[in-house]
Amino acid sequence: QVQLVESGGGLVQPGGSLRLSCAASGIDFRIFGMNWYRQAPGKQRELVAGISSGGNPVYADSVKGRFTISRDNAKNTMTLQMNSLKPEDTAVYYCDARFLGENYQGRGTQVTVSS
Repeated sequence: QVQLVESGGGLVQPGGSLRLSCAASGIDFRIFGMNWYRQAPGKQRELVAGISSGGNPVYADSVKGRFTISRDNAKNTMTLQMNSLKPEDTAVYYCDARFLGENYQGRGTQVTVSS
């Protein structure tokens, strides 16, 4: 059974930091491309950052220079370090795994940026 479990969300003030983690099980983690998506109320789900099986990262323009994605294939985990958070970063953040025709997502973790 495939499981992607996010953790690390919460409430933070503007300018603060959070570190999200995704723990994967039931897949050969090394071969999957891993992504973070987010969905704010009333908006479509959007790609925040992704990291290939080879470790190459990509970022949405809105988070470049503030967020850092990484993966640890030995621990089957992916992280998203989020710095200089803004109110517009408020959303539910989802861990996503993709390989060829396979696609899995976690249940999400809430990130709220507010003073």
